[in-house]
Amino acid sequence: LMRKDPPFDNEYLYSTYLLELASNQGARIINNPSAIRGWNEKLSVAKFPQFAPEFLVTANNDLIRAFLAEHKDIIVKPLDGMGGTGIFRLTETDPNIGAILETSTNFGTQTIMAQRYLPAILQGDKRIIVINGEPLPYALARIPKMGETRGNLAAGGTGVAQALSECDIEIATTIGKVLKDNGLFLVGLDVIGDYLTEINVTSPTGMVEIAAQTQNSNLPCNPAEIFMTALEGICQP
Repeated sequence: LMRKDPPFDNEYLYSTYLLELASNQGARIINNPSAIRGWNEKLSVAKFPQFAPEFLVTANNDLIRAFLAEHKDIIVKPLDGMGGTGIFRLTETDPNIGAILETSTNFGTQTIMAQRYLPAILQGDKRIIVINGEPLPYALARIPKMGETRGNLAAGGTGVAQALSECDIEIATTIGKVLKDNGLFLVGLDVIGDYLTEINVTSPTGMVEIAAQTQNSNLPCNPAEIFMTALEGICQP
């Protein structure tokens, strides 16, 4: 099981090459190392435009400013981060637009993603865990603390387990089939409102919180048991 936190730097890249060599010699590696390389956690939403909010990928600050002028309220974020690091919310009246864009793009030399701001973040950034193509029945809604835009637990958000909505199920089952076909066994989808914002293939979190919060409910969910059962299923000779 390869489960290493980003950033997806050269050391991370090298580890996927080594694990791919092991896979070619018969080792069963989860997730597929080449698929981890091919599914950038931010850019992969472009594979499913029917579910994604409007977004822009560029290092050009003028283009980001034009995107901001069009949408009035946006999020900018690095392509290789985790836990909410490097994420900024920008509005047209923000006096620090220039400084934030210079920092985020390293003066126009580093590609980032800009996304339309989704007000539904106030109800939580939902982490939907997909195991071998099938979503867990609960998501972990990570609700931002007061005065914060980011819902990430590492940024002070509060995790609340909640049943998947019909839209969540549609997103997760549609994407889950593609993930399974690509050897991505354990994945965390990030959904805000009805929009897919990230596909986490490196080290998705949330399973412990879901298990703890649902154990005494009418429909308890044990992600570890589901994971091991699915794992045993694909490892049968």
